[in-house]
Amino acid sequence: MNTTPSVKAVSCPTCGVQVQWIEKNEYRPFCSDRCKLIDFGEWATQKHSIAGAPSFSELDDNDDSIQ
Repeated sequence: MNTTPSVKAVSCPTCGVQVQWIEKNEYRPFCSDRCKLIDFGEWATQKHSIAGAPSFSELDDNDDSIQ
């Protein structure tokens, strides 16, 4: 019987390289700091977004100065 736990591998969201999902991989799910920063830049420039209308209900309810 094999008692060695299997290591999960995922594809880096930026470049597609297989990445081991282990604690010592500090960039998971990315393969490197470079790929992590590329992904962050795409979110920051709004090349990535979450579908749906933005919800600003908290501001509408709590701040009468924004109109």
